[in-house]
Amino acid sequence: MRYIPVSPVELDELADLDDWRFVLGAMHAEFRASGFTAAASLLAEFAATADRRDHHPEMHIRYPGVVTVTLSTHVTGGLSTLDVELAQDISALARRAGAVAGRLTMACVEIAIDTTDADRIRPFWAAALGYRDDNGTLVDPRRVGPPVWFQHTTDRRDERQRFHIDVSVPHDQAAGRVEAVVAAGGRLVTDAFARSWWVLADADGNECCICTWQDR
Repeated sequence: MRYIPVSPVELDELADLDDWRFVLGAMHAEFRASGFTAAASLLAEFAATADRRDHHPEMHIRYPGVVTVTLSTHVTGGLSTLDVELAQDISALARRAGAVAGRLTMACVEIAIDTTDADRIRPFWAAALGYRDDNGTLVDPRRVGPPVWFQHTTDRRDERQRFHIDVSVPHDQAAGRVEAVVAAGGRLVTDAFARSWWVLADADGNECCICTWQDR
């Protein structure tokens, strides 16, 4: 197959992909059908189109009638024209079926562990979770659970937590997500790394980062 890599900036400039958002190296969309059976039929149409293009996304269906689709080109480690073309096909099929695109809840979660020696503790977490090592990041072989990555630190950080949650969201939803977290009792620890990420903490000091692809 012939393909051309596509950057997040280029994807953001394409006017006919409003249903889709770039998060963590992939394009994501969800489509709400009239019911579970209708969603299953829609997923089957998506699958048939993917077979014809010989480019296969991750797809899931959940009650009452939502189909989620994730597109990426593994050989590029990101996106390509293969993803853009299939995304256009999928959106067209959804519109014809009367399914509504929705992206308000879209987010991808990662778990980050601070450590002075990732090689020492990584096998423990791989065994505990049943995950596999993918170039230093632990991933669920079923592609269901959140990945776990290890952030190198030069100190033990005994005075603070060593875990934090990374929540990657579409770039145009990040500011709203940060505002919602603060409104829910959170505290903005720093926005020094925005627009890449904002560090926030709950009332007990447990931290999370709201992340986007921008300025990476």
